[in-house]
This record gives sequence, structure tokens and C-alpha cells, in this order.
Amino acid sequence: MKQSIGAKPLVFPAPTWVVGTYDMNGIPNAMTVAWGGICCSNPPCISVSLRKATYSYAGIIENKAFTVSIPSEKYVKETDYLGIASGRDENKFEGACLTPVRSEVVPAPYVEEFPVVLECKLLHTLEIGLHTLFVGEIIDIKAEESVLDENKNPDIEKIQPIIYGTGNRSYYSIGCNIGKAFSIGREC
Repeated sequence: MKQSIGAKPLVFPAPTWVVGTYDMNGIPNAMTVAWGGICCSNPPCISVSLRKATYSYAGIIENKAFTVSIPSEKYVKETDYLGIASGRDENKFEGACLTPVRSEVVPAPYVEEFPVVLECKLLHTLEIGLHTLFVGEIIDIKAEESVLDENKNPDIEKIQPIIYGTGNRSYYSIGCNIGKAFSIGREC
């Protein structure tokens, strides 16, 4: 029997992404987010939600762009650091020993060490409550050759992305493939 636990920001899994922006002085900044996902296929778009209090918020508004770098498991400590430190107080790239790379297509940096990056132009901003939803059109995706499959698409098992457990505030790894989408259901 299911038990009511009330209204909470819970969904499983949540992504662990690093949003890249430039601050008002042109200094690269990055922050870890879990509130995000694909929101449109044509044009290809993603959404991320940030609180106005975050330092990255102003960077997205100012530059009308952001990147989403997808970290692999081996960078879980650095990823967490980017979520707990503030760009107001320090250079987070230096603090995490990560390398900012200037996007060639949008005015935002991405993390060199992370295997996949989405470069996004800001399309929409929606004030929801505590968070603001930013919708970004994916202008380009860059991926390390080592994480691509035979069709030149990113392979989730090679990327080894980090996922976030919203209930217990912990990071997890992805499990094994359990079935082919749009196919396994035909076995019912």
C-alpha cells in the first residue's frame, strides 16, 4: 500500500549537470544543478532551474546563454564542490582544479574534463516561485570521441554520468542496460 509523503521536489533519477556561465566581469563560473531535463525535441531544448540567489543566475540573464557539462563518475568530488562553493567568493574552476573552455557558439564556458557538453542559447525564462526555469536551445553538443558509440552518439555506459537522489541528497551511478526503448514493450 502506498503512503502519502506530501508534496516535495522528488523525482528519480535527477540529472547531475554543471551549468557554465560568465559572470559580469567575464570570469568563467560553473554550478551544479539537479533540476533540469530535455523539454523539447524540435528545436532541441533543455531546461534548468536556478534560484535568483545563485551567482550563475545573473550570468545566464546577462549573456543569454549557458552550457551544460555532463560529468562522469570519476569527477563526483569536483561536481559536488561546484555545487557548494560560490563564484561570488572564489574562482570555482581553480578551486575544483578544472579547466574552463570558451564555447565557440555561445557566450558561456564549459568544463574541459567532462565528456559531454551542451551549448545553449537562452530561449525562455519563467519565474516559478523560488526557482526560475531557463529554457535553452541546444546549438551544439560536443562529446569526447571515447564516449561515442558506433553511430557517433554519446553512449551512457561510456559516459558514466552521475545521477542525483533528491530524497537523500546523494550521488549515484547508472546501472546496466535492461531493455531497448520502443521495442521491449512489444513483448507484452
